[in-house]
Amino acid sequence: MSGLGTFKNFTQSLTDKGFVMPALFIGHGSPMNGIQDNEFSRRWTKIAQEIPEPAAVLVISAHWISNGTKVTAMDFPKTIHDFGGFPQELFDVQYPAPGSIIIANETVKLLHSVHAELDHDWGLDHGAWTVVRNMYPKANIPVLQLSIDYNKAPQYHYELAKELLSLRKKGVLIIGSGNMVHNLGMVAWDKLSVPGFGFDWAHELNTKFKNLIANGDHQALINYQSISSDINLAIPTLEHYLPLIYNLGLQDKNEEVSFFNDMAVGGSLTMTSVKFG
Repeated sequence: MSGLGTFKNFTQSLTDKGFVMPALFIGHGSPMNGIQDNEFSRRWTKIAQEIPEPAAVLVISAHWISNGTKVTAMDFPKTIHDFGGFPQELFDVQYPAPGSIIIANETVKLLHSVHAELDHDWGLDHGAWTVVRNMYPKANIPVLQLSIDYNKAPQYHYELAKELLSLRKKGVLIIGSGNMVHNLGMVAWDKLSVPGFGFDWAHELNTKFKNLIANGDHQALINYQSISSDINLAIPTLEHYLPLIYNLGLQDKNEEVSFFNDMAVGGSLTMTSVKFG
């Protein structure tokens, strides 16, 4: 892509598109999904072809937790390799998508309930780039990240997300990137190659999550501890669950939802993803 084209992309202001951009919750799973040709990565590629091309992508990733709320605001966010023990091929990946200072500023201005900060240090962590590089391999669409303030409860994140709804009307694709069921401590490493293998509790809780999402029961998902006595098996920590809460807050009235990549991995993880709109 030419330098002029890049400049146009990340300096362009947002305008109302006359439609509401879909929003996605994506179960990102292993960083290896970023370079492997598998059913998950292929579905990410396909869904990008099924929706309008976005003016920008804003990712709420499980892997950027912070004190306070921050938005990346650099011209070209770095590719962060925030993992260990993987092949060098994965560490060699660079995803050179532009950022957008203008869109970052617009995002911060929308967040009236909190003093959000512009961040110049973070970049794109693997919760963002492993997914987005499969969706937009040309790296010609601005990509930004919004951090998760880990000091706040799910209700806070749900209400904060509502303030970002107007971005969807301006062509911004908002992606929550985490996993509904995410318990690394219980992964059956010897069963990773078994398609769809999940412990009974993982399948049961994943089904409950899907039913609540389909029925629009946001409050039950916000108050997740009441869903099941086994809920702490699926959500031992909140960082992979909170991106879903953002997507629920972003759901427009009477908006349809559909599920994809609905599969368990390694017993205690699910890749189940949701399209809103």
